[in-house]
Amino acid sequence: MALINKIIPFSCIDGPGNRTAIFFQGCNFKCTYCHNPETINKCINCGKCVKTCPVNALEIINKKVIWDKDTCVDCDQCIRTCEHLSTPKVIDYNVDELFDEIKEIAPFIQGITVSGGECTLNADFLVELFKKVKNELNLTCFADTNGSIDLSEYEELVKHTDKFMLDVKSIDEYEHKKITGCNNDIVLKNLKYLLDKNKLHEVRTVIAPNMNNESTVREIARIVDNKCKIKLNTYRKYGVRKEGLELHGEISPSKEEMQKYFDIIG
Repeated sequence: MALINKIIPFSCIDGPGNRTAIFFQGCNFKCTYCHNPETINKCINCGKCVKTCPVNALEIINKKVIWDKDTCVDCDQCIRTCEHLSTPKVIDYNVDELFDEIKEIAPFIQGITVSGGECTLNADFLVELFKKVKNELNLTCFADTNGSIDLSEYEELVKHTDKFMLDVKSIDEYEHKKITGCNNDIVLKNLKYLLDKNKLHEVRTVIAPNMNNESTVREIARIVDNKCKIKLNTYRKYGVRKEGLELHGEISPSKEEMQKYFDIIG
């Protein structure tokens, strides 16, 4: 079983072509600029959100918060209420149940992309899902990951993943730990490992205020050496929690500043 935050049936920004994007709940990073921090933790069933739901789409049954998808109006009041960086609006799927959702729209997509949260925390689930999707639907399977688990120890996952999209938050170890709460040694190991395996679709990094962005972009460009795409995402304040806004502010990098980094990667 795996906890799914949401499924976007058709996406053109989560890999090549038209793809179904599947967002897993739970992440081992706590990025200061994360714009969907409600995906970081799993619900602890405290019940605070139940009291604030304006349409009674939440209730506690057997000490667990239950979400009624049909009643919900997606106002996100529950997410704003939650103090645990979580959401009650998740669904527990087994592989067959998730496969059935994909199968319904398979004729209209080129593949699936799993994201999060951090999807690779469900490595065994992904291997089983990817095998089924590739063998029975002939679709490609991509993984959008923060690179926090050592993928060289998950050969089956790498084998059955067509391509990875890897986030490199910062090259500097101190800065990486400051913004994510974790070291970047495994992330950089995965960067080189996936390049050697020809398994990288793109490397991503966020250009955010009060970070050494130029150093990160230059080093990523040097390591990648035109072997895959590099995507630079502009920091946005929307969804960012209070401590993130205190560090990065509310103003996004200008077009001129972003162009400076685009020029570095060529």
